[in-house]
Amino acid sequence: MEDQKSTPKQIMLNNGLMLGIILVVISVANFAVGDVYKPHWAIQVVSVLIMIAFIVIGIKKLKESNNNLLSLGQALKTAVGISLIASIIILIYMILFANFIEPNYIENLIEVNRANMLEKSPNVSDEMLDMQAKGTRDYFYPFLVGGVIIWNLFLGFIFGLITGLIMKKSDEEITSI
Repeated sequence: MEDQKSTPKQIMLNNGLMLGIILVVISVANFAVGDVYKPHWAIQVVSVLIMIAFIVIGIKKLKESNNNLLSLGQALKTAVGISLIASIIILIYMILFANFIEPNYIENLIEVNRANMLEKSPNVSDEMLDMQAKGTRDYFYPFLVGGVIIWNLFLGFIFGLITGLIMKKSDEEITSI
């Protein structure tokens, strides 16, 4: 039986789906322990480390399926593809979360932000607090969508660049060995 090679699309899809699902599970666990409004910094660190792992594994799998050849462009494309698919899954979860799981999420977030502002600047005016609340209500979803996608694509690009530079190998490098 012949070994089936994974295509770049399969690798991006599989790793992106798995990464997205794992990041959603982390978010659900964070919600379950009650840290959704003030998550511990370790949650972000663990999430980024998991993202790095899936990107590195995906790029390594692509290289193996391509006779141990890998260009920087292939690595970047794979990393950004994995990140994009994971971002879409995370966004779907976050929109479902804010609308159905925790329907008062935006209002609760406004209250947490209000308390933080008052703690840092006790003399802040009610007008400023109201402006902040209105901004959160008006721009939560556009910033959520844009922020999640841009941030994850940026991280995917950076991790793909680093991994690609480390793992790249061309035909010329193989023949010169």
